Amino acid sequence: MSIATFAAVDLGASSGRVMSARVGPGTLDLTEVRRFPNRPVRVAGTLHWDILGLYGNILDGLRAAPRDLVSVGIDSWAVDYGLLDETGALLGNPVHYRDSRTDGVMDRVRAELGDEILYQTSGLQFLPFNTVYQLLAADLDQARTLLLVPDLLAYWLTGEIGAERTNASTTGLLDVREGNWSRTLLDRLGLPRDLLPDLREPGDVIGTLRPDVATETGLSLPVTAVGSHDTASAVAAVPAAGDRFGYISCGTWSLVGVELPLPVLTAQSREANFTNERGIDGTVRYLRNVMGLWLLQECLRAWDSPDLGDLLAAAADVPPLRSVIDADDPAFLPPGDMPARIAEHCRLRGTPIPETRAEIVRCVLDSLALAHRAALRQAAELSGRPVEVVHLVGGGSRNELLCRLTADACGLPVVAGPVEATALGNVLVQARSHGSIGSLADMRSLIARTQELRRYEPSGDERAWSEAAARVGLS
Repeated sequence: MSIATFAAVDLGASSGRVMSARVGPGTLDLTEVRRFPNRPVRVAGTLHWDILGLYGNILDGLRAAPRDLVSVGIDSWAVDYGLLDETGALLGNPVHYRDSRTDGVMDRVRAELGDEILYQTSGLQFLPFNTVYQLLAADLDQARTLLLVPDLLAYWLTGEIGAERTNASTTGLLDVREGNWSRTLLDRLGLPRDLLPDLREPGDVIGTLRPDVATETGLSLPVTAVGSHDTASAVAAVPAAGDRFGYISCGTWSLVGVELPLPVLTAQSREANFTNERGIDGTVRYLRNVMGLWLLQECLRAWDSPDLGDLLAAAADVPPLRSVIDADDPAFLPPGDMPARIAEHCRLRGTPIPETRAEIVRCVLDSLALAHRAALRQAAELSGRPVEVVHLVGGGSRNELLCRLTADACGLPVVAGPVEATALGNVLVQARSHGSIGSLADMRSLIARTQELRRYEPSGDERAWSEAAARVGLS
């Protein structure tokens, strides 16, 4: 196996980047080529993604990338999609999952079909923005093909249509046992079967760059399917040895769970609102979405972006667990004045209201650590998979206070890093497809040997964390 260079297009809910990586035996060097904002746009009352702006930035990033690239792969957030008409043209900018058009749709579907059939079919957590509910709120009259965001971008790059399986598993329309689109569920919901394209596996070569794209970027290379749901790529890059680990992919959302060979579809799992999503090599990402650093990001936006380092230092000196919230309260889902919503949440529940910015930040981080604790403990209990160490990857691994609080809350060591887990998982799946690395275990071993990691041992007061958890209904 020789050293080769790959590009990762990694799109998050607030920013995107094009990264390049040199991969080979003992080598994993990641370089940022281009970073750009991902700003939602509200038009006539509907919140959209600026998909053309993202595509333009991807082309700019590929133009600036190394000339010896072997392949490029694309990952992004889940559930959102574009619709193509019969000519292959896009029918409007994709709608943002935080848009209000799905209000009430999930509740109606659950009442009509019942939770059991939905969960037994898809294995998915009940979230109001899942693709299935978005489709039922959309106008499909002119739609002929649905492409999730990474598949839409790959289509524009190559002209090839398809759906990568890890991301397809987040739609609510994939049969969790068989790994194929559920015709039964599509029919029950009145959705057209032919709207959903053929499925791909991570590592499949999608196609080569179209001639016009090759001319614009100066590159001639294939686009390779990766774990195109960013969490699938991030979990592939967890530097774990063995299987007794929990993971937290921490960014705008915290995706908290364990890796399993088979889905967990029990009534207890359904009632706990855990999801079974596809991972690399047919694994199951058994997890629950936790609101994540969105709470902190929205606070910073409301405060006109003060220095985060100073805020975190001040928050570390605030007495712990004085003010805690249920981080997953639906009131925190939409954008808006987050500090005011946190204060109102505390007021309604008789919890001390955080007054200063440092107190609000400490409230957010204590509450996220409590949510991480609850989700990990439930994941271990419901799956029967013991958790001996927690791997916290993604942008949240930079937040030393959050990592320390998570270790204290969980009573387990936390290994923080890599920060760029999603991009690393993206390039390593490509590298394996093109012969530069071996198994999933080899990928994880390479990350453990080459990336910066920090370990936090638990030192908290278990009784204090248990009492705080009880106050927000997480005991």
